[in-house]
Amino acid sequence: MQRNDITDDLAKLAFDFFYSFSRFEFALKECGYLKSKKPGAKAKPNWGEFVEKWEDRYAISEAGRALLEENPATQVIAACGDLDFVAVDFAEGNSDLQQVVDLVNIVRNNLFHGGKHGGKGWDDPKRMMTLLPIVITLLGELAEFSEIDGDYLGIY
Repeated sequence: MQRNDITDDLAKLAFDFFYSFSRFEFALKECGYLKSKKPGAKAKPNWGEFVEKWEDRYAISEAGRALLEENPATQVIAACGDLDFVAVDFAEGNSDLQQVVDLVNIVRNNLFHGGKHGGKGWDDPKRMMTLLPIVITLLGELAEFSEIDGDYLGIY
């Protein structure tokens, strides 16, 4: 996506998305979902632990189904060594929560890192205007469902 393709509405939506995503990861860390609990280790959110704790109790929402239906592509290394985007193919047995969390992180990665060329529409502004509100809604739902919304919504 070129800078001149970013409308004011998309810029605001991207900010709201990054704000929501960063608040969610903050809440994960505050609530003890950490990749390492070793003193001195970097505090990194552990999405896997979050999924493991909640996946049996998660009932997919309308926003979750919408995100699965949109199925944002993930960036991979193609056979020729170039970067490419492909549809996500979930392993059999992945829970709904695992799939939703994976796609939330893919949207974040695509928007933040993305591909600067050959994107096959992964960063189409209209598509981003569809995906970002879904993920923002979903993050709020996940925070409430998992009872980390106090930190997610808290003012510090």
